[in-house]
Amino acid sequence: MKKVVIIAALLISVVFYAQEVKPKFEVEGNEVKATYFYDNGQIKQEGHYLEGKLQGKWVAYSEDGNKTAVGEYIKGEKVGKWFFWTENSLNEVDYSDNRVADVRKWSREVMAKN
Repeated sequence: MKKVVIIAALLISVVFYAQEVKPKFEVEGNEVKATYFYDNGQIKQEGHYLEGKLQGKWVAYSEDGNKTAVGEYIKGEKVGKWFFWTENSLNEVDYSDNRVADVRKWSREVMAKN
């Protein structure tokens, strides 16, 4: 299970380095809103920076526009609940002190029953 979480986190990190289309940066108050794109123009990731560190809600999308991850940063550290969607499941990861504290996984079949 932790392998899935680690792989998802690595994929999100790779997004920052595998950028072909130039990202868009907008100043919003004392933060900078960043939007990263796929080659096809779809949004890859969006969120904010504060003093050069990831801050607030960040959202990642697949190349076809589906949400793949949502989470929160405070001063560059992951906090609270993060959600990672795959084709067949939803993973909820709780972070404490920038570390994985708990992981819950739901399959598509279980979610469809509820």
